[in-house]
Amino acid sequence: MFKKILIANRGEIALRIIRTCKEMDIKTVAIYSTADRDSLHVRFADEAVCIGPPQSAESYLNVPRIMAAVEITDADAVHPGYGFLAENASFAEVCKEYGIKFIGPAPEHIRAMGDKITAKETMIKAGVPCIPGSEGLLEDYKEGQQLAKKIGYPVILKATAGGGGKGMRIVWEESQFENQWETARREAKAAFGNDGIYMEKFIEEPRHIEVQVAGDQFGKACHLSERDCSIQRRHQKLVEESPSPFMTPELREKMGEAAVKACLAIGYEGVGTVEFLVDKYRNFYFMEMNTRIQVEHTVTEEVIDFDLIKEQIKIAAGIPISGKNYFPEMHAIECRINAEDVYNDFRPSPGKINSFHSPKGHGVRVDTHVYAGYNISPYYDSMIAKLIVRARTRDEAITKMERALDEFIVEGIKTTIPFHQRLMRNEQFQKGDFHTGFLNTWDFKNVEL
Repeated sequence: MFKKILIANRGEIALRIIRTCKEMDIKTVAIYSTADRDSLHVRFADEAVCIGPPQSAESYLNVPRIMAAVEITDADAVHPGYGFLAENASFAEVCKEYGIKFIGPAPEHIRAMGDKITAKETMIKAGVPCIPGSEGLLEDYKEGQQLAKKIGYPVILKATAGGGGKGMRIVWEESQFENQWETARREAKAAFGNDGIYMEKFIEEPRHIEVQVAGDQFGKACHLSERDCSIQRRHQKLVEESPSPFMTPELREKMGEAAVKACLAIGYEGVGTVEFLVDKYRNFYFMEMNTRIQVEHTVTEEVIDFDLIKEQIKIAAGIPISGKNYFPEMHAIECRINAEDVYNDFRPSPGKINSFHSPKGHGVRVDTHVYAGYNISPYYDSMIAKLIVRARTRDEAITKMERALDEFIVEGIKTTIPFHQRLMRNEQFQKGDFHTGFLNTWDFKNVEL
């Protein structure tokens, strides 16, 4: 087992990793920018190293500085968390070259799944259902138009190096194609330095359902059931839950088997997530694989009573997994609490937190790195906390989430709490009748509490 792990991340996920490491009797090293010197992950780590100014490029994305911190603290492993360098194959290679264990998959697996075209080709060979579309990158918009006629409109253009909705455009009819093609390419080039575009059939009113997976160094893989992440705004997840209210036992088994196939096809090592789009007829299609821990991993932990961070560390240390597939025994819902003004187009709301009271009680969990007096920086992601509730049924979980949200007090900045309060009282959400476009048709601002 590792003696000391450096956490190449910040905020709540860094603190989450520190907690598990302490329980495993592993020393921890926190890295931080000058903007994060007062963060709880810095306070609770055994050691902390400042690696630069607030800008991510000069701190959390600066590989030489991170590796210098590894060297001066004599860490023997690096946990990348999520975001930043978590899916950076080059960083994983640097760790390998220096004899430092990267707690995650091998660089070749990160590359294979990080490039959407390669990932799709791999999944087709493995027998995992994929959305009809281009076999590779489109050469020009004319090739795309010809293919769109064959598979039928609407279609969606996607950046091969994309993520977070960047470089993604829906084309509803042929007359829109050229304009949307140019827009997608420009956005992809600006965001990723790669303007490669591919195309898929656009699935209308889909559910976004992902399957948690784990694979070890001995060729074994398993799934740990699904999460429904369909409540999204501009392709950014706001609420996640497990099990999905749309799922049937038969569909759960099929999607679990497909996710395990995906892992076995590449000999995947580590914890990851296979993401699917599911249409209204319950046909499912591979979308992408995230080769890291997810923000919403907590939902899975609550429904199967399983520490996924601990599993990550054990796999990286060469300990075999059981190979057992897990199924949800409870119902859990997670609301992302972001520092955003929901009444002003979810505009970021950095600043000082004057008062902070997190909810308590049976089946209530809050993962956060902030507290009263903490300053929310404008430099990073706006998420300040994750509120997770667990209950025996979905109805009970929604009721518990309502109570917990009412008890959650954050003063000094704007947060997404008012949005979540209204969502939990929405009749369609309560019935489980929603899809990824749900928030495009629901005006929560006019809903009274």
